[in-house]
Amino acid sequence: MENKGQRIYKIIMLLVIVIIITSLATAFATYHYLSNAGISTTSKNETTKLSGLEYTLSKFRSEFEKKYIGEINDEDLIDGAIKGYVAGLGDPYTTYYTKEEMAEIMEETNGNFVGIGIYMTLDTEKNLITIINPIEGSPAEKAGILPGDYIVKVDGKEYTGEQLEEASNKIKGEEGTEVKIEILRGTEIKEFTIKRAKVLISHISTEVLEDNIGYISISDFEGGCAEEFKKKYEELKKQGITKLVVDIRNNGGGIVSEATDIADMFTDKGDVLLITTDKNNNEEITTSKNNPSIKIPVVMLVNEYSASASEILAGALKENEKATLVGKTTYGKGVIQELHQLSDGSGLKITTNEYFTPKHNKINKVGIEPNIEVKITGDEDAQLQKAVEILKNK
Repeated sequence: MENKGQRIYKIIMLLVIVIIITSLATAFATYHYLSNAGISTTSKNETTKLSGLEYTLSKFRSEFEKKYIGEINDEDLIDGAIKGYVAGLGDPYTTYYTKEEMAEIMEETNGNFVGIGIYMTLDTEKNLITIINPIEGSPAEKAGILPGDYIVKVDGKEYTGEQLEEASNKIKGEEGTEVKIEILRGTEIKEFTIKRAKVLISHISTEVLEDNIGYISISDFEGGCAEEFKKKYEELKKQGITKLVVDIRNNGGGIVSEATDIADMFTDKGDVLLITTDKNNNEEITTSKNNPSIKIPVVMLVNEYSASASEILAGALKENEKATLVGKTTYGKGVIQELHQLSDGSGLKITTNEYFTPKHNKINKVGIEPNIEVKITGDEDAQLQKAVEILKNK
């Protein structure tokens, strides 16, 4: 039985093969093969479109062979064609990854990679690449990169928000090499030359504040985050904390189940944590599976760069009345992507679901409002100070 990733791979390969076909006879043979493999090509409409695509691309290939003075690399043509095809959906979050890019993603998910150490996202309103946060101790942080900076150029080439993946690939590279980045900060353009290095990711940082208040900062929700959160909380508990600040500011998200597993630690068994809908409006409800292991007063810090899985955790704790949210309205990325690694090592990330808060409030392009809005206006962390003030009175 084929799994979902294999089926997607075969469909993509139909388009890939079309690129390198130079005659309708070869195309016919390919369609026949895929039909035998379980992919239907009998739709008249679909066959017409694919035949037209094959014809158009074969013309381009023919012109390349006649006139192009450089080397023709079929693998690069294939990857470029698939990227363009996927980009045609107009969804900034649905992306095709080459096998090299996919390998890097798997490294990052496992907690280490070579680069400058920044989390980025697309500012859809300005069509710019926004830096959510530099990773603590990374080359980017040491160079002075800040949350909210916009990347406008990499090594002299301009990039827009919709070119996020291209810019990200350009920024990555071999350890010890340098990359030049041009940043828009407010109205000022700043240039940075940063040396790439191995970046080790720690999801959680902690400390004990005044009045026995514990502080846990979550940088992302990649693999192992929930288990690390549980361990760090237990360490704080042994130090005698009686109240807790959870900081998810500048957290761009990650794996949904990591966020819901953390929410499960605060909520009552059976509480709704997340509602998702697919393209057919079928709902799936995620509920808490356990009784709460964290029963102390909690304040959660959020801001305009708290996105995706961060918003799932914030919405679950706010609407189940397990935490008071302090800060600014969150980013508003209320859609979920599935990442499939294909059999050749490449990958396809597809937007498959929209998610809603436990009370079915919309998040996408809306965000989650804090219970208490606090802006950062100076050098002092007014949001954290407010959280401490609230907890002192509990």
